[in-house]
Amino acid sequence: MTQKIKVLAVDDSALIRNILTRIVNSQDDMEMVATAPDPLIAREKIKSHLPDVITLDIEMPKMDGIEFLERLMRSRPTPVVMVSTLTARGADVTFRALELGAVDFVTKPKMNISEGMVQYANEITDKIRAAYAARFRLRRLPAVAVTTSQTNSAVRAGHASSPPSGAGLQQRPTPVESLGNRFAATEKLVLIGSSTGGTEALRTILEKLPSDCPAILITQHMPAGFTKSFADRLNTVCAMTVKEAQEGERVLPGHVYIAPGDKHLLLAKNGANYVCRLKDGETVNRHKPSVEVLFNSGTQAGAKNIIGIMLTGMGKDGAQAMADMKKAGSHNICQDEASCVVFGMPREAIALGAADQIMPLEKIASALISHLSKIGGRSAIRV
Repeated sequence: MTQKIKVLAVDDSALIRNILTRIVNSQDDMEMVATAPDPLIAREKIKSHLPDVITLDIEMPKMDGIEFLERLMRSRPTPVVMVSTLTARGADVTFRALELGAVDFVTKPKMNISEGMVQYANEITDKIRAAYAARFRLRRLPAVAVTTSQTNSAVRAGHASSPPSGAGLQQRPTPVESLGNRFAATEKLVLIGSSTGGTEALRTILEKLPSDCPAILITQHMPAGFTKSFADRLNTVCAMTVKEAQEGERVLPGHVYIAPGDKHLLLAKNGANYVCRLKDGETVNRHKPSVEVLFNSGTQAGAKNIIGIMLTGMGKDGAQAMADMKKAGSHNICQDEASCVVFGMPREAIALGAADQIMPLEKIASALISHLSKIGGRSAIRV
């Protein structure tokens, strides 16, 4: 029999601990080996139970979740799924946790917590499995980092999105050289799909791109209420303008459009121009927003003008649509296994023959610029 995934839940709410225990123990491939009401007790439970995955609340007594995560990723890197609140402050602190090495996060419902958490059972268990799959790719934080007092004060003040100098997103990197006049008359756009591990993967790529890069549309699996905060954070470190996509807005060069957490994002033509379309409705491949929907819209809008990129993520969302987009003329890049937090989505796309290039994450930005320069293509704008 395959060994079960050992899970430890750290949360000051006895109700949440009980619900998580029920959800985890209902699965054949995982078990809740222990729970802890605060990080100090959790440290002892980690030593005695050696969990494979930890679910971690952020606001707890004695030591907040961010400080605990930071210490954990220095001493004993372990896959962590954060349990976050659906607030702007909760979003900012959650993104700080992802920067520190948390694999993913789930959100607590604002009301009727018991029923809401049970409804999230599939999401929670899927993310525990994804975190377990990522255990061999965890990075250990360096010995010297943000001081405890700095981290605590930032979390309490709701400013975890602005870590001290030298940490997190403070430094705006220098992007590759401007594309200048290297574009020919053909319009080009970039469509990106990502999931688990995607927030940091997207930052790695986008911060290297110049301000005159062709427009980029992104579907990152993320709940409503988090995507605007995510876009705002990226906008502070990127030469391009990063924003949450809005219905009907014109797609412009030098701009990045991120799908809202509760809507599918589509690329469409409106006369001579490209525009963003937002669509409600059912989930696709259990996701809304869905990469499948974005890439399918790319095929309909004109795949020969598109560069598709598939990044880290669990499952197969977008794989078939990426293959269809390639058949229609797009050039596609998939992140390689070694640099993925979870290789699921790129692996499925590659298996379907959707990839023209398979690249380490650190090289995708330069590969994109190189391809654009080689083929000649200007950004999606008409004057």
